[in-house]
Amino acid sequence: MSSSRRVSVLGLAASAALVCAAARGAPVTHGIAAGDVTADGAVIWSRADRETEMNVALDPAPGGGAILRTPVRASDDYTATLEVRGLQPSTAYRYSVWLGDDRENAREGRFRTAPAASEPMPVSIAWTGDFAGQNVCRDAREGFPILDAIAAEEPDLFVGLGDMIYADDKCRPIGRYRNAQVPGDFAEATDLPGFWAHWRYARADASSQRLLARTSYVGIWDDHEVVNDFGPLHDTRETPPYTPSERLLPIGLRAFLDYTPLARDPRTPGRLYRSLRWGRQAQLFVLDGRQYRDANLAPDSAAQPKTMLGREQLAWLLAGLEESDATWKIVVSSVPISIPTGVPPELGRDGFANFAEEADAAAGGAKPDATGFEAELTTILRKLQSLRARALFITTDVHFAEVFRYTPFADDPSFVVHEAAVGPGNAGVFPNRAFDRSFGPEVLFFHGPESAEAITSWEEAKRWFNYGTIAIDARGKLTLRVKDTAGKTLYALALKP
Repeated sequence: MSSSRRVSVLGLAASAALVCAAARGAPVTHGIAAGDVTADGAVIWSRADRETEMNVALDPAPGGGAILRTPVRASDDYTATLEVRGLQPSTAYRYSVWLGDDRENAREGRFRTAPAASEPMPVSIAWTGDFAGQNVCRDAREGFPILDAIAAEEPDLFVGLGDMIYADDKCRPIGRYRNAQVPGDFAEATDLPGFWAHWRYARADASSQRLLARTSYVGIWDDHEVVNDFGPLHDTRETPPYTPSERLLPIGLRAFLDYTPLARDPRTPGRLYRSLRWGRQAQLFVLDGRQYRDANLAPDSAAQPKTMLGREQLAWLLAGLEESDATWKIVVSSVPISIPTGVPPELGRDGFANFAEEADAAAGGAKPDATGFEAELTTILRKLQSLRARALFITTDVHFAEVFRYTPFADDPSFVVHEAAVGPGNAGVFPNRAFDRSFGPEVLFFHGPESAEAITSWEEAKRWFNYGTIAIDARGKLTLRVKDTAGKTLYALALKP
């Protein structure tokens, strides 16, 4: 996992003396990023092309303005992260990153720290997912154009909500939509260098670098950071180029951590789920739906519920929802609530929805076992109901946009939650009008073509790429928007606190 050090700016001069002298200069090869920004800290990331040191300076410069340093190692693909604590809440920071002694070529970035939990400050969030899948990769002229639209929003937070690479796919010179692409120097990832190559391709995009230098990044994975629909019990593949029975989850996790600025606890270095508070109005609960799940094909029932989150993460989520006094609880889930996922369905559902109707039809009328994760989702929704919480689920994964209002419990029609599924950011578009009806869904908005085959050009595809934004004002009013590649609003929904 990438070099990572935690430094308090309250004692920078002393801590800086603990590292070795500056190494010879090296270029910043794949941009910079500030991740998991809180009221008092941030995680700074960059990459070099050789072993050296990453140097970080912040402005305003607390602690006397000392420079922070951390080593860059070949064992981490020359990536490095540095966790900084002791910052001031509600403060705009600029930071510089340079490698070795090459300060003249420092990269500049900026972020704003979160307000204190009691402050009723506005917050703006953008999110999307699904990049470089199905041979819809970096356009030779435009790269990932939707990321420039997101950067123009200047959100406080950008959530990269999974499938930010397709480690099980390729990027060819001519794309799915007939445009010239930047070809990838990789095949399906089967080892650590292979996974790194996919991440280098994504981070090399100029629009990605511009976005990540301008905001705070919140990264989480979905399945294609490893292999389609994976979990700990089904992360192997038996066909070439894969090695039969070789587990891919640990390798993909290490590469994800090397390329994602994420605050880590040395006691649980592989933990991805976490909570981020933004003042009085918002708290994000970022879920890891991959590391701890039961087998997709396992049956799910109230008597024997299966788990996507695992016992510890579920307990953490329920306790966090209980303790939170934020106006809005925003649940960040890479998989949707009611849109059916899992390909092919006979291998089990990959998201929360059981979608028994579709499985029933596929089985020729036989009654199959439900294989989603609805029992666990019911537990989460019951907790939100008991709290009378204002909750919004933000999701991706399905390669079209759809917004739902749920009345999950018929005996309590006043309790509602919303879900906004967006994407792809830059991948194949696959509309699907089907959805599971277990939790009383009402479709408020759908954005997708008539069929996947209806798109025949890059210009047409860009019409369907999309992202979501959330703006919460100082009084707690939340406005949700779905936008296209040009930043045009396709749909807006205002929700009262």
